[in-house]
Amino acid sequence: MLDIQHLTKTYGEKKAVDDLTLHIAPGEIYGFIGHNGAGKTTTLKSVVGILQFDQGEITIGGKSIKTDPLACKRLLAYIPDNPDLYDYMTGIKYLNFIADVFGVDAQTRRERIRTYADTFELTGDLAQPIAAYSHGMKQKLAIIAAWLHDPRLIVMDEPFVGLDPKAAHTLKGMMRQVCDNGGAIFFSTHVLEVAEKLCDKVAIIKGGRLIRSGTMEEVKGDDSLEEVFLELEEDA
Repeated sequence: MLDIQHLTKTYGEKKAVDDLTLHIAPGEIYGFIGHNGAGKTTTLKSVVGILQFDQGEITIGGKSIKTDPLACKRLLAYIPDNPDLYDYMTGIKYLNFIADVFGVDAQTRRERIRTYADTFELTGDLAQPIAAYSHGMKQKLAIIAAWLHDPRLIVMDEPFVGLDPKAAHTLKGMMRQVCDNGGAIFFSTHVLEVAEKLCDKVAIIKGGRLIRSGTMEEVKGDDSLEEVFLELEEDA
């Protein structure tokens, strides 16, 4: 589903991401673990086409984000750590705008909006301007928008920050359903407990470099990573 080969991104003299290679297969929830500043967000923004990168290749469903970005973006959805929504719009207008962008038909969008808004207990707030939303409400709206066009790959940056426990539990169930239907999830976190309970596989990045990937059991069984785990627990 997602193939990252030798990704390198520099800012001046600093390599934010250094020769990163990862493969996320259909059906996998893949956690991207690292402390703040490790290179997680730079990687995710490169994957979804927001950032240009210096070396390497990224393909989604066999299509290159460099040479065929629109085809890639039809397949994916991206939720940043701090969703930048249009505050002057109401929630429902924003969702319809996103549905228009992805060509979701009227009946399908109505059904999906109703289902997801009810699930996140946001239905009664959709007529309100987004400017009046709390951070958690904005996060829920961004999640609903991301799911509207039934993406095959969902990329999320620290998606559980700002969500209440019930909403976080709901999101985890939605993530698993995407993968059960043949999609894939690639999300960043600095909280080991989240990755341990949710992920099929994880990758650990430090200083822009991938230091270990595999199942959680494989990664936690690597004694050489003890110091890294301690640092992550301190960050959490």
